[in-house]
Amino acid sequence: MTWYWIALIVFATFWFMEFVAWFAHKYVMHGFLWKLHEDHHVKEPGFFERNDTFFLIFAIPSWLCIMLGMMAGSWIAPSIGAGIAVYGLAYFLVHEVFIHRRFKWFKNSDNLYLAAILRAHKMHHKHLGKEEGESFGMLIIHPKYLRAEREARKRKRAKSSGMAQTSLS
Repeated sequence: MTWYWIALIVFATFWFMEFVAWFAHKYVMHGFLWKLHEDHHVKEPGFFERNDTFFLIFAIPSWLCIMLGMMAGSWIAPSIGAGIAVYGLAYFLVHEVFIHRRFKWFKNSDNLYLAAILRAHKMHHKHLGKEEGESFGMLIIHPKYLRAEREARKRKRAKSSGMAQTSLS
């Protein structure tokens, strides 16, 4: 029965972190810690960004929950720490690898949801300053990006089928 609760806590913490990340991105990174986040929007030379500091800021609570929870003989705190860590891994794979291609591990995907995430993030980066941004989440996006991606795919299919018919004429 404990494994059920551990899995539930890890899962709930993972999704709670999406809202923590949204809040931190909108009000902290685009707020009083903009100087750490700015080089993520306005690219500077080099592989590392000051923005990478946020990895440590989010990793510390995960590490503390796991370490202190295990020292206390608890399974709840390490489960919370694991949920934070799993979200951190998802963030790394989706944001750093898939969206920004900091590591060339994934190619473009035909998956509608992943394409919509990419579209939402491009709209976020359209705004170079800290004000008037949009789409601060990573995994939960506004439905308008899914609709826009569906429409773009319909237009692309219509255009390619129209070109195919033109070449047959």
